[in-house]
Amino acid sequence: MNKKGLAILMRTKMRPLTPAIVNQMQLTPEERNKGSSQNASSHTERELDLVRESMHSAISMNKTEVLDAVLNDFAEGYFSLSQENRRKLLLVLAREYDLNRLQVHELMKQYLGLELPSGDKAQDTGHEEEGSLSAFYRIERNLRHALKPMYEVLFERLNTHPGGLKFLSIIRADILSILTEESIASLRALDSYLKEKLITWLSPASLELHQITWDDPASVLEKIVAYEAVHPISNLIDLKRRLGVGRRCFGYLHPAIPGEPLIFIEVALLKNVAQTIQEVLWDDPPIPECEATCALFYSISSTQPGLAGVNLGKFLIKRVIDQVKKDMPNISTFATLSPIPGYMQWLLSKLASAERSGSTFRENILESEEEKALMDASVEIAGKNGMEVMWNLLTLAKYEWTNSDRLVSVLKTPLMRLCARYLLQEKKRGKVLDSVGNFHLQNGAMIGRLNWMADRSEKGLLQSGGIMVNYIYRLENIEENAHSYFSTGHIHASCDIRCYIEPLKEHEVTTDKVTGE
Repeated sequence: MNKKGLAILMRTKMRPLTPAIVNQMQLTPEERNKGSSQNASSHTERELDLVRESMHSAISMNKTEVLDAVLNDFAEGYFSLSQENRRKLLLVLAREYDLNRLQVHELMKQYLGLELPSGDKAQDTGHEEEGSLSAFYRIERNLRHALKPMYEVLFERLNTHPGGLKFLSIIRADILSILTEESIASLRALDSYLKEKLITWLSPASLELHQITWDDPASVLEKIVAYEAVHPISNLIDLKRRLGVGRRCFGYLHPAIPGEPLIFIEVALLKNVAQTIQEVLWDDPPIPECEATCALFYSISSTQPGLAGVNLGKFLIKRVIDQVKKDMPNISTFATLSPIPGYMQWLLSKLASAERSGSTFRENILESEEEKALMDASVEIAGKNGMEVMWNLLTLAKYEWTNSDRLVSVLKTPLMRLCARYLLQEKKRGKVLDSVGNFHLQNGAMIGRLNWMADRSEKGLLQSGGIMVNYIYRLENIEENAHSYFSTGHIHASCDIRCYIEPLKEHEVTTDKVTGE
């Protein structure tokens, strides 16, 4: 084993592969000081007061020559705080450094008290009318200033401070963690404001596309291992394969966070669009790259919890498509092999609610043929109707139904049809329920094909009964698809998947089928 392999192995064995501990700054004080005695309560309060004072100085100080030292003090103090004290500090930031609403209210009263210029638009250049407009301009300028919260100063200063952008992403991760436990209006406003700032600062123009290879520093490769969220990397051989022949890995880097990809995507170069994850994760040796016609995106992972909701993936996919086309003109198909993380939860809730509901409101989600097949299988699994049998099968310990060819055959038809319904018809606020589906559809993809038993891992069976889906990115339609989905919620899908829930019409042609097969 070379030195790089040894370094990665030692680091990953010495530390759990969880995002919270990949960066030392994200460790809680208890973890960093494990074995040390607990500080007295009074000392903890004093520590919080000191960090609060340094935060106030970082916001209010105008002496630029000492500002860097103040920001350093604030960052160092913040990382020393317990999670509870971080929560208290962030609530202080959200509530006491918000905008001045009394000032905003007074300015609005002044603005509403102004007399509008004559006519709908002030096109004349008379002195009186110009004077009236100048009052509007002055109050509008003052309103724009008053509507900026005081904590904007802290965010702006940290963004230009060395290590500040990383610090801001950690602050937002802490905010999101708090909001998962309790909804606090002032903290939601703080989160929304910081998120908008991060979206601006992390624009595509500021990001560098980097192809990650085995030759990258061990510290970079370690993060790939730690943050792979879709298909965990099992060992160094697995990692090397994912970075080797027939595979690509691309990440977005930002100059303010050197050596750490913010998000990365893994690509397999194949002859056809893969139908199972086993095809991708090396059941067989890779084909020669010159024979590949399909670039398959099989995993996309973020390394920064604090950048949740900042859609870097949208720009990354488009940049990678452009790069692959440039490097490999023989690639003509761009597709994904994607999980369906919300499907089984949705389906089980449907089955459970039907059993709880009275006959008047009960929705039988099964077709008559499916009901009959399930009842015939009830000799193995008890149930008074098909939906109850289906519930009992899908909730068997260790997914025992997958060990019976008969049960797999019986469940395939309803599971595939209902999965098509879930992806195409089940929506919330006009957008599909499935988070992965929503991501790809808003990026301009179309739904291509459902794949039965595509992921037989415990995670795949838990999330979607082993079903995976191909999303297809057709370059000529990406912008049109994204616009129609965003504006009307329209979902572009192939007849391969629509035929599960819609009778195939005579005029429908096969051009909408998944290509690259």
